[in-house]
Amino acid sequence: QVQLVESGGGLVQAGGSLRLSCAASGRTFSSYSMGWFRQAPGKEREFVAAISCSGGVTYYADSVKGRFTISRDNAKNTVYLQMNSLKPEDTAVYYCAAQGIIQIATMSSQYSYWGQGTQVTVSS
Repeated sequence: QVQLVESGGGLVQAGGSLRLSCAASGRTFSSYSMGWFRQAPGKEREFVAAISCSGGVTYYADSVKGRFTISRDNAKNTVYLQMNSLKPEDTAVYYCAAQGIIQIATMSSQYSYWGQGTQVTVSS
């Protein structure tokens, strides 16, 4: 069982930056690959980024590639999402998720554990 708690969301102007954090409970955090997803009002939840158990492999949605960076600190049971050059279309609730099956997963159905989400709002 893994419990996930996101933090770091907020209101930022276009072009600005935010760093999201996701703290995980339990002693087996390093056994889980992690992902970030987002959901804007009226839209389906979409994949943003994923990272392997060790942090050695990462994968990004085309819409955020070059602007966002996913990382993890297994000693702190935390995964991060550094978001730079933010755009109004990045506005959404951001969720972190954990799965222990494959190295990198991009579909929400592949993840077993989810956080409650944190709101990110980018003003133009």
